[in-house]
Amino acid sequence: MIVVLAILRLDSGANLLHNPGALARIRAMETLKDIFSNPFVLGLIVGLLPCALAWKSTFAAKLLLKKEKQKFDAELRDLQAHLNTQLKINASGNDALQKELDQLRAQNETLRINLAAIQQKPGRAEIRHMQITEAAVRTMREQAPGFAPAWERALREAELHAEDHDSGLKKLMRKVIPTLGMSKSKNLDESSDME
Repeated sequence: MIVVLAILRLDSGANLLHNPGALARIRAMETLKDIFSNPFVLGLIVGLLPCALAWKSTFAAKLLLKKEKQKFDAELRDLQAHLNTQLKINASGNDALQKELDQLRAQNETLRINLAAIQQKPGRAEIRHMQITEAAVRTMREQAPGFAPAWERALREAELHAEDHDSGLKKLMRKVIPTLGMSKSKNLDESSDME
């Protein structure tokens, strides 16, 4: 302190001692010098400096984390909007498919009912019975000696033949060409009429 005062006296002379602001500055500098030369204060500064750096680093990391969180939140909102759009598109497609499936089921049921009604019409059973009887008569004409047993056997064969026609390829052919089953009997009837 004495050294500082001596230097100040030499530089500024008597004016410095009479200036109260200058003396206050000198005392403040001496006080700061005494404070910073104290070992406790030096240790405190050395300890607080890393704490201040750690706090600054933490603060910067929090700011960076906040920006990243905002970025991820925006990306999440975009993905959710995209997912909602995709789900709406899929739902509308599924609804359309379900409506079409329901419509086809209803149409299938209607066709099944119509087919059952057509098969139950009075004329169908009689036509089938007539075809069976016609086939049996045709067979009887070929086997005339014992009429009763031959008639029963011919009737059974005609029924088996009709059942074969009601299933498989023969049924399909009869539906495609309805006169196919009747042509043989007409030809036989015409040939028997000629005799």
